[in-house]
Amino acid sequence: MKSDVILKEQEEILQLVSFRIGAEIFAIEILIVNEIINYMDITKLPNQPPFVEGIINLRSKVIPVINLRTKLGMETIENNSSTKIIVVHIKDKEVGFKVDAVCEVMRIPKSITEATPELVSTFNRQYITAVGKVEDKLIILLDLDKVISGL
Repeated sequence: MKSDVILKEQEEILQLVSFRIGAEIFAIEILIVNEIINYMDITKLPNQPPFVEGIINLRSKVIPVINLRTKLGMETIENNSSTKIIVVHIKDKEVGFKVDAVCEVMRIPKSITEATPELVSTFNRQYITAVGKVEDKLIILLDLDKVISGL
């Protein structure tokens, strides 16, 4: 997917990291991303919500990992060589998000995004900030603050 969209002067640009979960492409603001790592063994914790995969030890930091597939109500699949953990810094916390694959870093004009359609279920809609149209693909922009609320 080519993300070089012709940009007009003075237009607000979104810098995003895109990733895949199933057939869908999602994206988050690049400024909150600390790093992207290969999937590693995760230590399970008792009495956690189903979407909390567990914790990892990353350079002597204990980081919780959320399975975005589970959180978004998608079917669970086996991990493979494309499975990644995106480590982000939000709400003064470092959190990892397990995704099927990381796609690319992209710059898109904010003008090609629009609000989430009304027919999207309330549950999923609360996590989506906008939908971007890049070429023939739709990119779902996630609000990770809302994804981790309640943890």
